[in-house]
Amino acid sequence: MISSSVLRKICIMLATLSATPAAAEEARTGGKLLLTGGVSSVEGAAGGGLATWAVIGGDETDAGIGASAHGTYVALPDFDLTSFGVTLGIRDRVELSYAHQSFDTRSAGAALGLGHGFTFRQHVFGAKLRLIGDAVYDQDSALPQISIGVQYESADRDAIIHAVGGRQSKGADFFVSATKLLLAQSLVLNGTVRATKANQFGLLGFGGDKSNAYHAEVEGSAALLLSRRIAIGSEYRSKPDNLGFARENDAWDAFVAWAPIRHVTLTAAYVDLGDIATFKAQHGAFLSLQTSF
Repeated sequence: MISSSVLRKICIMLATLSATPAAAEEARTGGKLLLTGGVSSVEGAAGGGLATWAVIGGDETDAGIGASAHGTYVALPDFDLTSFGVTLGIRDRVELSYAHQSFDTRSAGAALGLGHGFTFRQHVFGAKLRLIGDAVYDQDSALPQISIGVQYESADRDAIIHAVGGRQSKGADFFVSATKLLLAQSLVLNGTVRATKANQFGLLGFGGDKSNAYHAEVEGSAALLLSRRIAIGSEYRSKPDNLGFARENDAWDAFVAWAPIRHVTLTAAYVDLGDIATFKAQHGAFLSLQTSF
């Protein structure tokens, strides 16, 4: 059986020998297959819109350094969420990420006694390490790419967080992810287990009057590559329910990602975040633009 390292070299050689001039130039400016590295999640890590994947951000191979930047907007019936961030990938082994989130309560803020347009903000710092496997090149093995990581989140509304029952305004999530690309089926699969105390992704702090313990939550993603530039799929993410004043629901989405050129990816999705802070049925549009090299 051919080893994964030998298979990687053969794939690169064949791609170079058979490439057209345009494809050869594209290979020189980025080593990863389009869309196989996922997109930036709302927390900055490479993955889907909601879920973190085991892949490393940026367009680099194991011989270089890459990066990406994203802007994401989520429009819900009563709230808006925006996220801007950057991700650094080092030799397709280590990922460092940062995202700044803003959660606008719009008119719901007045109903909650916070004031119209009251905004929660949060900084998210992340680190991810690929342990074993290669999601793309290990086609001769059932072993997925497996990564571990941490995300440290710092919310800015400490007084409000404590008023609604949150225990801390800062906290850390720990996760392990497994991602596998099945080239023959044009299918990407991912599963993540996250240890977290976060309320509404950390925007309402960590821990609460119902529970201040870490919970093991799951994230799942499946994407079908319709072509080398278009993928469709769906994600699911479970969340803890720590606050007594409002039940927190799990989240899911259905998305389409399009890479019109190598360095740009556009993602659109229908996203359902369930009930948020007593406001029911918060579902709407997810739009994201990512650039990478």
